[in-house]
Amino acid sequence: MIKEITPPNQILSQKQDVKIFLAGTIDNGDSEDWQRIALNYLSREFNKIGYTKRDLFILNPRRVEWDTSWEQKFESPQFFQQVTWEIDAMEKANLIIMNFLPNSKSPISLLELGLFAKSNKILVCCPDEFYRSGNVQIVCNKFNIPLFKAMPELLKNINLETLSYEL
Repeated sequence: MIKEITPPNQILSQKQDVKIFLAGTIDNGDSEDWQRIALNYLSREFNKIGYTKRDLFILNPRRVEWDTSWEQKFESPQFFQQVTWEIDAMEKANLIIMNFLPNSKSPISLLELGLFAKSNKILVCCPDEFYRSGNVQIVCNKFNIPLFKAMPELLKNINLETLSYEL
């Protein structure tokens, strides 16, 4: 079974299940929905394997009912819930896919890259056109994080059977 989980829904899965978090550019919902493209690709590949002993959970932080009027402050219950869900989901994930889109600032994605750089469970897509691509490249180099210039290349290097990546 393949299931997408978005905030604020609980992440209910078994230990043996595959959990992939889709981190990266969202821009308050204004950016390309690259998460949907990644989810569709991963779902097709997981179905080809034909697993029956474990499920695939795609943890997608793109919240359908996001309201840009919510204050981005600690005291805002919706904002607090969103940020807490994302951090918890990244901690539970077996793999974090981090995608920086070229025309975005993505400050939260940069923060998340720093938080999980030492986790050994992150893959990064960052084109040279991203305004801080040099910073991302240095962090990836320092912590041996696989870095790709395009999302299709990153996705093709994930082995869902072993939940590893091949360079």
